[in-house]
Amino acid sequence: MSNEELEQLRASLDEKNKDLLKLINERAEIVQKIGNVKSKSGTKRYDPVRERRMLDLIADENEGPFETSTLQHLFKQIFKASLELMGDDEQKALLVSRKKHPDNTVVDVKGEKIGDGLQRLIAGPCSVESEEQVFAVAEALKKRGVNLLRGGAYKPRSSPYDFQGLGVEGLEILKKAGDRYDMAVISEIVTPTDVEKAVDYLDVIQIGARNMQNFELLKEVGSTKKPILLKRGLSASISEFIHAAEYVMSRGNTNLMLCERGIRTYETATRNTLDISAVPILKQETHLPVLADVTHSTGRRDLLLPAAKAALAIGADAVMAEVHPDPAVALSDSAQQMDIEQFNTFISTLRDAQLLKDGVEDKTTL
Repeated sequence: MSNEELEQLRASLDEKNKDLLKLINERAEIVQKIGNVKSKSGTKRYDPVRERRMLDLIADENEGPFETSTLQHLFKQIFKASLELMGDDEQKALLVSRKKHPDNTVVDVKGEKIGDGLQRLIAGPCSVESEEQVFAVAEALKKRGVNLLRGGAYKPRSSPYDFQGLGVEGLEILKKAGDRYDMAVISEIVTPTDVEKAVDYLDVIQIGARNMQNFELLKEVGSTKKPILLKRGLSASISEFIHAAEYVMSRGNTNLMLCERGIRTYETATRNTLDISAVPILKQETHLPVLADVTHSTGRRDLLLPAAKAALAIGADAVMAEVHPDPAVALSDSAQQMDIEQFNTFISTLRDAQLLKDGVEDKTTL
């Protein structure tokens, strides 16, 4: 074969590549149109029966020289890319998506603007146990300029025999503490019927990890205007977390914050594994404030400070940590709560590390 013939074949190959490129993109345009139709009708985008028919057609029409299995593998990659292309359109349509709403959402919690660029601390006991206990923590927090108080009134526990929280009495204690010390109070509710009571007592309603996909609860809190703190589920993917947030926002509530609280892995050195990369991913994919719960993610008070440093350094809008007057006698999760002295060291170290934006110290920030 002469050099001239070789060059002609290469030129012909280049033309075929151009033809393939054009055909693949034309196919992609058809896929997008199909995706739009399916989206409007609520039909699932992935159709395994349809994919099998297309693969069978390839087998029937293939005349070589490629093996049918080779061609089917190539087309499966095209099918996969096409499905991802439809998924990208879906992401653009999500209300929580930054593609839908490019500006950061700032959630006003009793004057504390979460997501405004100043990083904050949310702290308080794991469980509300008594008025004396909550007031002691609230006073200590307020002295250090922390205005966001958390506490568990309802405690979904792994064992039905563990302390389950004080319920409405716990909500009442939190509200008293919030009023006494001029603090915003945050607590979890566990059923849709709790919502009506919670809006009267709480400044922020928390949806815990175990309820991230309690869709009826998500829809119920989405129907309120109360700020919502949604925690990532124990084994939830980021996509599942984002879609859980969509349930809330689809009902009209835009006062929504996301919280990475650690996911379950095979590691046993910590209670969970803090997925620190989830913070910037969620901030890129959504326009919502993103928090990090360093207590539940580690389960160890000796790891709270380095975990908080990491979370703030990577861009978390706030960190959550648990504080108890006497953790040794706490009714839940004693190993992961700081006492008042440890809390003071914790917050002083964070401030000394100048992790705040521009190193500014403000009574409403860390």
